[in-house]
Amino acid sequence: MRSFTVTSVPLGPAYRAETLRRMGDDEFDVLVVGGGVVGAGAALDAVSRGLSVALVEAQDWAAGTSSRSSKLVHGGLRYLEQLDFKLVREALKERGLLLTRLAPHLVRPVPFLFPLRHRLWERFYVGAGIALYDMLDGGHVLPRHRHMSRRRALAAAPSLHPEALIGAVQYYDAQVDDARFAMTLARTAAGYGAAVATRTRMTALERDGARVTGARVRDLESDREIVVRARQVINATGVWTDETAQLAGNEGGLRVRASKGVHITVPRDRITLHTGLILRTEKSVLFTIPWGRHWIIGTTDTDWNLDKGRPVASRADIDYLLDHVNQVLGTPLTHEDIDGVYTGLRPLLAGDASDTAKLSREHTVARPAPGLVVIAGGKYTTYRVMAKDAVDVAVRELDAAVPPSVTDRLPLLGAEGYEALRNGRTRLAARAGIDVARVEHLLGRYGSAVEDLIELIEADASLGEPLTGAADYLRAEAVYAVTHEGALHLEDVLVRRTRISIEERDRGIGVASEVAELIAPVLGWDEEDIRRETDRYRTTVHAEMSAELQPDDLSAVAAREEIFDGAGPLESSAGRL
Repeated sequence: MRSFTVTSVPLGPAYRAETLRRMGDDEFDVLVVGGGVVGAGAALDAVSRGLSVALVEAQDWAAGTSSRSSKLVHGGLRYLEQLDFKLVREALKERGLLLTRLAPHLVRPVPFLFPLRHRLWERFYVGAGIALYDMLDGGHVLPRHRHMSRRRALAAAPSLHPEALIGAVQYYDAQVDDARFAMTLARTAAGYGAAVATRTRMTALERDGARVTGARVRDLESDREIVVRARQVINATGVWTDETAQLAGNEGGLRVRASKGVHITVPRDRITLHTGLILRTEKSVLFTIPWGRHWIIGTTDTDWNLDKGRPVASRADIDYLLDHVNQVLGTPLTHEDIDGVYTGLRPLLAGDASDTAKLSREHTVARPAPGLVVIAGGKYTTYRVMAKDAVDVAVRELDAAVPPSVTDRLPLLGAEGYEALRNGRTRLAARAGIDVARVEHLLGRYGSAVEDLIELIEADASLGEPLTGAADYLRAEAVYAVTHEGALHLEDVLVRRTRISIEERDRGIGVASEVAELIAPVLGWDEEDIRRETDRYRTTVHAEMSAELQPDDLSAVAAREEIFDGAGPLESSAGRL
């Protein structure tokens, strides 16, 4: 028997149709615009206070910044150097909540090694900083840091060049599948009664005089426009905050500056490490993070003033990552070792700094007009605090007293019962006819919602087979992505519900047709729809890979657009307003 506190609501086509009807008919206490981690978090915060809530997202859950991060839940060691102790303490508190209470099925510990190059001052300086980092984590959820000699460090990281370090400090942080986490927030909000829908783009704000009373929203699937009435609108659109401000007629509100972050994935066997790795660079820090059969290496931190809907990596970005990680590796990585590349934009509060690495990761909430709240800035780890602060401001204009936030003790969908199911994973494996290692992988992606997948496999044993072109995932996971997780397009499944696009060397092209055929019956696709979806995905992959060969941002964008123009109009893979 399930022990969900929250109802597991399948976000399939029937749910979406009913939700759009609700959005057109009802008036909501709160409308949240933006389906990234902060917007989904705000929807959950508001609905769990007893408010009626609608959440709209122009593309897919986490289609922009929230699926393209370093996939870390951390306090941010580098912010200690900027003396931002408040931000670090706040983030470490949130890290502890996520690990122990809110999402233990999605967030897990990972050790990191910080190589030392100087015998005296660096060990003291770095050691003191990491000791402070541990001290600011008042919950003491993770193991404390430890100093290592060169010999012990090389035992933990055999691929490091012996001359690249004189010792090391090891400490712990946590990691998360960022796209799945944001999607799970939206599903949790739906489970508590929020009306949530993707591919619904806000085109204008509705007003009664100076007061904002809702928004016009276009359903991009049917090209139909609806008016969503709401007593409060929360704008959580990240890097598109400035564009939303223009829709509100507000030019003097919060300003956001986009910083591009590029990551690469390389096969796990190309680097022999028993730990993650963190390196200091001239700009910031560089992580090497374990990720299944791969390592994620990133990130860059540069201004991006081009199309926010389609940020791309250039050869200069990739060379930067390879050059810095190769400084400490005994056997250097090359471009041929790279399986995947992904690029995201950080929404930083605009300031006077010429370097985006020096801009604040604090967040700000503003009310530019009655009925409208804007939240901007911040970092992934502190999404819950950002969401709470935005809802706190929004409810001040509601007539009735509204309870305070409860999200600090509200487990996400899949968290309740997760540990018990994990202990019984052998029985689950026997029931589904799959091996225990596969069940462990599923539990780390779905938590106790793995029961839903097992029911799919029990109904159709063929869904318990791996995808032919991406064996880390079962056929059931592709189907579940559209029956329960709100995926509407092939890209949603390959890029965000799974991470096939960054884990397979062909970026998922080889499995695209198989996945399209699996999800077609649920989405009502015919053969022409399947062909169009697979062609669109292949074109997107080819455009991004072409961009990655170019020397700089302008050349990369031009190369990508040349392929897009030749193939006809395509939807953005990163989302836009």
